[in-house]
Amino acid sequence: MIKRPESIGKGSVIGITAPSFGAATEPYSYLIDVAIENIEKRGYKILEGKTARLGDGIGISTDPKVAAAELTEFYKRDDIDAIISAGGGELMNETITHIDFEALKSAKPKWFVGYSDNTNFIFPLVTITGVQGIYGPCISGYGKVWENTEEDAFAILEGTKDVFKGYDMFVKEPENTDENSETEAEAKSEEEQEDLFSKPRDEIFKVLREYRFDLNEKKVLTSFSCDGGKAVKVSDDREVSAKGILLGGCLEVLENLVGTRFDRVKEFKKENKDIIWVIEKCEMNPMSYRRSLWNLREAGWFDGAAGFLIGRPGNFFDGDMMGVDRFNAVTEILAPIGAPIIMDADIGHVNPMLPIIMGADAQVSAIGNDLTIKYQ
Repeated sequence: MIKRPESIGKGSVIGITAPSFGAATEPYSYLIDVAIENIEKRGYKILEGKTARLGDGIGISTDPKVAAAELTEFYKRDDIDAIISAGGGELMNETITHIDFEALKSAKPKWFVGYSDNTNFIFPLVTITGVQGIYGPCISGYGKVWENTEEDAFAILEGTKDVFKGYDMFVKEPENTDENSETEAEAKSEEEQEDLFSKPRDEIFKVLREYRFDLNEKKVLTSFSCDGGKAVKVSDDREVSAKGILLGGCLEVLENLVGTRFDRVKEFKKENKDIIWVIEKCEMNPMSYRRSLWNLREAGWFDGAAGFLIGRPGNFFDGDMMGVDRFNAVTEILAPIGAPIIMDADIGHVNPMLPIIMGADAQVSAIGNDLTIKYQ
């Protein structure tokens, strides 16, 4: 059995540590304060680690050894009930070099929340230590008006829900196909940020406290059945479902773990037969997306999979590269597995994101654009 940490409630202590990116720059240096304010209003106590606001590392919050030591300490401490990562980032793989996941088995399980680069911790936490983790917003995500994402993350932490629904709308950024130029919208956004952070501190906080997601695009799920090794799009009135253990995270991280000492997937699968792979990407183009999925497939990770839940791409790419698009990058590689595929789910780098309990046994189903995850 993969262990589920105990639920938390009013009076519980939430630790904030930065195993990847620290809240050292704008807007994160402001968002962390608003987030702490919101969480404390809910009745929790915050213990902020020394790394939480650091930015003295090379491409990371601080020295990876220091970041690893604090994360390990926070996980083992009895006076900390849950941990929320300070941020995503790029080099948390260097942090986990100094984390002994086998040793964490002796610690009391506790919730760890984070996404993106935090896959580096959550994935081996599940597959090596045998403890569930929450693929959900880092601390800055709570520095706004709480909407579905934030409420659902705390519903998991507090153990108040076991059925979660996907969201109807999402934030779609204007597509920029020229990597060497900024879109007009991106330039305007940067100007607005510069203008905001030039204001007095009280005015900045007022804006952040009132911020909501600018939902501008209707969610459209695309589901496939893969009988006979071919992916066939399923009609909107037909349910696609799978039951198994949710496992995965950010593809950019997962592909780097393959073949390392943190790759215990084959051993994990001996005890956990049915896996629903939950995968999302941040910045890959369709070609690199397809190559990375091929890498995981050929490493044997997907053998015998019960299903695939694929998140919306971080750089929502509507075009194609030499005929490869975000759909066939997935279906051509995963169809031979013979498991159902649900694509463009509310998971990952596009707001709002649906928090996922990695390592949990769940029933995942989709009818049309409606996604439901029921935890067992």
